Amino acid sequence: MATSAVSSHGTFLKVGDGATPSENFTTIAEVLDISGPGTTLNTEDATNHDSGGWREPIPTILEGGEVTFDINYYKDSTQTSMRADMTSRTRRTYQMVLPINPAETLTFSGYVTNFEYAAPVEGILRASCTIMVTGPITSS
Repeated sequence: MATSAVSSHGTFLKVGDGATPSENFTTIAEVLDISGPGTTLNTEDATNHDSGGWREPIPTILEGGEVTFDINYYKDSTQTSMRADMTSRTRRTYQMVLPINPAETLTFSGYVTNFEYAAPVEGILRASCTIMVTGPITSS
């Protein structure tokens, strides 16, 4: 039986320029492994004495979680702008383009909440980045 697995190589993470009415997206340079976004449904416990001995969680708020990734850092404008967006507390729109046929694009807004350099003695200059998702994640 043939597998339906798809290589994730060629996934792109893009950042929007905020233009209206038509936003333009630029690929963030040299992104390595990407984790997220993911959706979580939070719940609140509504268990009471009439619950019949069973816990009764009720759904409350959805969360988009975080997108974490490393980059090979070389001071590309798409890389330095993430750090600037973090310090200025600028929310941006991002796209993650998945290399399937036809391509699937996940679009979400978020804030850069972490930008941390890594400079190992024997290794490549990198940075670890985190984007906290705000609002819904759409798929097209």
